[in-house]
Amino acid sequence: MNDPQEFDVAVEGGDLRVCAWPGTGPVVLAAHGITANAFAFARLARELGGRVRLVAPDLRGRARSNALPGPYGMAAHAADLIAVADHLGVERVTLAGHSMGGFVVASTAAAHPGRVSGVLLIDGGVALPTPPTLDVDAVLRAVIGPAMQRLGMTFESREAYVGFFRAHPAFAENWSADVEAYAIRDFQDGRSSCSLEAVRADATDTLIEKATVDAVRHLPGPARLLWADRGLMNEKQGLYDPGRIATAGLDPARIAVEHVPGVNHYTILFDDDAVARVAGRILEMAAAHTGPL
Repeated sequence: MNDPQEFDVAVEGGDLRVCAWPGTGPVVLAAHGITANAFAFARLARELGGRVRLVAPDLRGRARSNALPGPYGMAAHAADLIAVADHLGVERVTLAGHSMGGFVVASTAAAHPGRVSGVLLIDGGVALPTPPTLDVDAVLRAVIGPAMQRLGMTFESREAYVGFFRAHPAFAENWSADVEAYAIRDFQDGRSSCSLEAVRADATDTLIEKATVDAVRHLPGPARLLWADRGLMNEKQGLYDPGRIATAGLDPARIAVEHVPGVNHYTILFDDDAVARVAGRILEMAAAHTGPL
């Protein structure tokens, strides 16, 4: 696996840990999912091959940023991403977000339109209809399954933790060194590094906060949604399908929609063919702002 440079960026409440994979091209900022970490993008970084500089923080409340306090939610994550851009001296930047990270980058673009040159949503960022009253923990258990379960578990060793990940339906037939490194980064003191408080707050925001739900409709520049065939537990029904996307009311003049076949919600970032497609779309967006890469 290609190891990134790691550094801290001062944000509200402390330091945000950031991973940066070397590159000679423009900076692309990436935001990961609700119980994930920056290493979700390691395979993508290798595919990009240094044509851009891919930069991904461990979001507030996760991995090496898990000591950062609340308030959590998309506004806090957006402020953190802008702090990273400021630290790097970047005025306008392409954003990519996977899963909940899609809501993070959409919220960032909506709140700071002058700082964003393009937005790539990777199986996330577009809200689906939810009942007006809901139990956030129940929704999390139903949607992310084992990812939510592990936050309340302890493990006797790093190997046991990796074993739990390896049995996850999304990874059971799609294991790799990149997935293993991603799992290990989350392991801390016998358990997941993810703050349950952060996960609950962020889930509440993405499910019911109108500004977050509507952010995707107010993106300032070119945007694209890549959606995976299958879901978070490798089930046939993914988060999105043509019907659900139609219900979301996206403006086709503002957001291009593209189906990525043969992958689930997680393997869209680890499968060779899917990652090549994601990398291609990132390079197209970055080149639209800076010129050929």
